[in-house]
Amino acid sequence: MNLVEIIARKRDGIALSDRQISELIRTFTDGSLPDYQMAALAMAIYFQGMDRDEVVSLTRNMLESGEVFNWTGIDRPVVDKHSTGGIGDKISIVLAPLLAAAGMAVPMISGRGLGATGGTLDKLESIPGFNVNLSMEAIRKQIKDIGCVIAGATKQIAPADQRLYALRDVTATVPSIPLITSSILSKKLAEGLDALVLDVKFGSGAFMKSPEKAMALARSLVMVACQLGVPTTAMLTDMNQPNGRMVGNANEVNESVEVLTGGGPQDVRNLTIELATAIHAMTGVEVPFDAAQLKAKYSKLLDGGEAMENFERMLHAQGACWTRPLDCEPAHPVIAKREGWIVEMDAEQLGWIVIDLGGGRTRLGDRLNHATGIEMCSRIGDQVVNGQPLANLLCNRNDFRKVNQRLLDAIRIGEEPPETLPLIAGLVTNENTWTIRND
Repeated sequence: MNLVEIIARKRDGIALSDRQISELIRTFTDGSLPDYQMAALAMAIYFQGMDRDEVVSLTRNMLESGEVFNWTGIDRPVVDKHSTGGIGDKISIVLAPLLAAAGMAVPMISGRGLGATGGTLDKLESIPGFNVNLSMEAIRKQIKDIGCVIAGATKQIAPADQRLYALRDVTATVPSIPLITSSILSKKLAEGLDALVLDVKFGSGAFMKSPEKAMALARSLVMVACQLGVPTTAMLTDMNQPNGRMVGNANEVNESVEVLTGGGPQDVRNLTIELATAIHAMTGVEVPFDAAQLKAKYSKLLDGGEAMENFERMLHAQGACWTRPLDCEPAHPVIAKREGWIVEMDAEQLGWIVIDLGGGRTRLGDRLNHATGIEMCSRIGDQVVNGQPLANLLCNRNDFRKVNQRLLDAIRIGEEPPETLPLIAGLVTNENTWTIRND
């Protein structure tokens, strides 16, 4: 059966064998399968889906299209976290040095902004001199010396995914759970992990808008990762409003340092500790597994400064240093026009506002103004009065006039307090699933 016949088979809803998928990925990676044929396969997968065995095979073959880290000689568990992306999502900046302070190795391969959501690499590049473009050899050395690194993917990691993702972006096949699963895990599992924790977000500021769709993605990710030998837990987290107060780049780094030094917004601190606890429990490091004791341990590492010390060591290794909070544009208050309760936020719109202020890209190669952003002064469920600041726009006066009304429109004020979900609304493990909670 030739490659065209294999693609046609998938188009007709017939499952592909591991051998067929392997041949497709091999020929796509070496360039002998044209982009237009792989685009046809992506569309067939988008419309027909994939069964469990197909998704596992696709992920494994994409993973094996490139190099995988080998951590021989590293005497600590190798772990990482992946987020599906959200507004104000700065958790990685805190979590990597925190886990390293607890005796783990964290080779965190991160990305840039995608759509309305910011990227960890863009945020860290707010720090003068910080270098995210490291070779695999440099990443290995930094893990050995420090225990954590946050860097971009090298060309050697999952090259099949790098090519396929570009095709998915222009063929409207990005929102496919089999393709999302294989894309995320082919890169993360290339890190040679002993355990992985996933932050799968849902809501107005997330890629998956509904809890049900987020749960379906979480189940797929956990199932495939565990099938490929990496213990994995996924948390479903609420992204109907930003994580923390800050949305942007430099201001999010400043807020991350607040958390690393024992302060910061409670939701960012709590989610970081919950993710750290979940991944710690999968490694077997420092029994007991009692969740309360583990959370207390991570609280102490934040409050005692050990996590911040690791962050500073990571900065130094990657060409930067931390001397004081990063500069931001002047703050201009956005004022409530009525009294009531904040019942809803269009968190995605907040992300687009930051992009329009220069804090994100509309075209490949755009230079960012890291100093722009939003400081939220209120959250869903807060009671507000007429004339109260809802947020501060960090920008120049002309830009403030352009986006002030858009930010007001993104925050809906009602007459009654809303019902809200907990920040962590569900958990998926290989053994069981918590369904969406309302407590």
